[in-house]
Amino acid sequence: MPRIDAFLKLGLAQGCSDVHLAVGVPPMLRLHGDLMPIKFRDLGAAELESYVNEILTPGQQDRFGQGRDVDFSYVSEDGGRFRVNVFRKETGVGATFRFIPGAIPRLDKMHLPGIITRLCDHHQGMILVTGSTGTGKSTTLAAMIDHLNSTQNLNIISLEDPIEFVHRSKRSQVIQRELGTHLPSFAEGIRASLREDPDVILVGEMRDAETISMAMTAAETGHLVLGTLHTTGAVKTIDRVIDALPGEMREQTKSFLSQSLLAVITQTLVKTPDGRGRRAIVEIMVMTRAIAKLIMTDQTHQIPSQLQTGRDLGMQMMDQALLDAIQRKEIDPDDAFRYASDKAMFTRFVTDTTVLPKVDVNG
Repeated sequence: MPRIDAFLKLGLAQGCSDVHLAVGVPPMLRLHGDLMPIKFRDLGAAELESYVNEILTPGQQDRFGQGRDVDFSYVSEDGGRFRVNVFRKETGVGATFRFIPGAIPRLDKMHLPGIITRLCDHHQGMILVTGSTGTGKSTTLAAMIDHLNSTQNLNIISLEDPIEFVHRSKRSQVIQRELGTHLPSFAEGIRASLREDPDVILVGEMRDAETISMAMTAAETGHLVLGTLHTTGAVKTIDRVIDALPGEMREQTKSFLSQSLLAVITQTLVKTPDGRGRRAIVEIMVMTRAIAKLIMTDQTHQIPSQLQTGRDLGMQMMDQALLDAIQRKEIDPDDAFRYASDKAMFTRFVTDTTVLPKVDVNG
């Protein structure tokens, strides 16, 4: 058994989401959003490198030896599945293991707004799930794919880096392809998938202009495209897509977004009141004629007002979603305060005054 499995087994027993290994510190676990060390010695450079080499394939060892980061899926001897990133830094090797649950969560059991399920009924267009790293985007997308797989007869092609949740074909056929293993790039994966009679294409990360452009083409030509961006909010997402493409494509990109973008779902994870779990809280923008006009006239800064008035269409601002969840006693108000934009709205709910900004009484 690879020695690294002992740390992973301990992490799973504690219910952590991530295991961090780095030179000069003991192994760390991320538990309900907080990083904490386990009782173990500081890891040495040669020691950690030997741990990592035990789980790398020869090809991965070659890439890592060339100074490149390596991303891959790893199944421990106990059957736990992890998304792994191995990297080098000033003091030596580092590795992060993200636990991937074996069971894909059901969309109707995730306490997400019903509009997300209804968005899956579209047969053409683009849905973007956004948020910073570690906010559960992959879980939400996996649940959406599982919903489609369970309810419709479709050909679903999922392009991932690396493959995380493993989907078994149910009513649909689900084809999962991994960057670096089955395809050289996301853009090439989309290009190839268009020749494979797809109904739905999942793009694990829309990280460059070519990938975004190919995803737009797929959405315009009769396919449902699900994708992710590391953006926080609908406005930043739309601006990112427009700015990512060459200037001469600006008007074309705005036209695509106004006609083919179905929704932007921005997600964060907030602690539950007992501190033993986290709940996904989402901001949702659903495309309307009014929002399409704002995009075409370069007035995306006015989109938040449309989210505030579009609740009957399933839209909601992040702050409003946080407030609603606090009032339903689903999340910890102190943690919600940290994620709020307009913090004044949340001050009255805070129980730990140390999270409030300090006031300079001499100022």
